[in-house]
Amino acid sequence: MPRLRQVALVAADLEAACGALGEALGVGEPFADPGVAEFGLRNAVFAVGDTFIEVVSPVREGTTAGRYRARLGGDGGYMVLVQVDDTAAARARAAAAGVRIAWSIDLPDISGTHLHPGDLGGCLLSLDTPSPAGSWRWGGPGWNARQGNRWVTGLHGARIAAPDPGVTATRWGRVLDVAPIAPRQGTDAWVVPLDGGLLAFEPSPGGPDRLVGFDVGIGGEAGGGRGAARGATVALLGCEVRFVGPARAGPRPP
Repeated sequence: MPRLRQVALVAADLEAACGALGEALGVGEPFADPGVAEFGLRNAVFAVGDTFIEVVSPVREGTTAGRYRARLGGDGGYMVLVQVDDTAAARARAAAAGVRIAWSIDLPDISGTHLHPGDLGGCLLSLDTPSPAGSWRWGGPGWNARQGNRWVTGLHGARIAAPDPGVTATRWGRVLDVAPIAPRQGTDAWVVPLDGGLLAFEPSPGGPDRLVGFDVGIGGEAGGGRGAARGATVALLGCEVRFVGPARAGPRPP
């Protein structure tokens, strides 16, 4: 089953954003990927268990991320990266659903595919197949030694706002080959279940489709002295971060 491995946020001030992440989540030192210069960006990628939180910041005019931030009216959620087992099959499902590929790459240790958000809805989705399965090139070399205080155990889910959550969840489910679950009584979110977590699609309160929040698991030493507890939330770079129980372990690092 597909697995949530990374979320990306866009921010105008990368250093300030990194400081906010460190204060809220106790993350360790980030990895700066020189490859994102191709997109006119700088970034910082933080390891959270064997999942990742990335911040990107435009360094030139006319970038996709910069235009997206302008539509949001400030910093906010930008992209969800999901690990899939078969890149070719995932790309074929996207084509069958009428979703264009905005960017793709095939490297010896990972294949990546960004799907056009205008076709997919919600936010930018990246489909990634690492080899071996527990690795993650985008986290940088030695990422498993850069996990900070480790009381935050990993990503547990992401929440995406869309005008018609059912339509958007169905399209994402088709691409990911996962059947979406309709809202239960008393809720209004459609859910696409993933290995160890979920994607929740909520009615948009107005404005563009976007990633509005994500969930992180916290371990036995909940809060790490920061006062966080299961069920607590914190506003972070235009997203709502929710602290939940520990995320189920996925593939371990090599």
